[in-house]
Amino acid sequence: MFLSIGQAANMLGVSLSSLRRWEREGFLLPSYRTFGGHRRYKLETLERIFPVSSSELNSAPEQSVIAYARVSSHDQKSDLETQKLKLSAYCKENFGNFELISDLGSGLNYRKPGLKKLLRLIFLRKVSCLVLNHKDRLLRFGSEIIFDLCKHFGVKVQILEEPMAQGFEQELASDVIELMTVFSSKLYGRRSHQNRKAVAA
Repeated sequence: MFLSIGQAANMLGVSLSSLRRWEREGFLLPSYRTFGGHRRYKLETLERIFPVSSSELNSAPEQSVIAYARVSSHDQKSDLETQKLKLSAYCKENFGNFELISDLGSGLNYRKPGLKKLLRLIFLRKVSCLVLNHKDRLLRFGSEIIFDLCKHFGVKVQILEEPMAQGFEQELASDVIELMTVFSSKLYGRRSHQNRKAVAA
């Protein structure tokens, strides 16, 4: 089943301009365009990217504060716990009730379970405030898209600590290292899978 841009916007609870902007940014592309140039979105694609379960719809509080923490790898678990402690202390002092969501995965991975849950709650209008330790804990690239979503849905974003200022070269080097780490992991994982298949054969 395919939806028009208006139907897709109504389903997701966003404006037409948001869908057009997401297309320009490569975040959400229409499945095809008609001969008249009208966008068409596949329903299954929208449901896969923005899954909403009935249990989440019914169990999620009316409005809640969400604290989100993330680290990139297993050897950073201590940093993840530090993030959680800081977020919990801040939220207990300022909000009382809150939910803590955490992820262990690359800042380039848009499919982390915690991030997907956060997006679902935002689209369900169940989030009043999003609390982060650092801006890049959300995503390494593309966090501005999610901040724009928060603005659209009336979600206040609270960032506890601003990162230390970096020069252009230092910031570029950090981005390159992040990219190399992700692609190296994919390459080694693929080789490992091929080796296991060869041994099994």
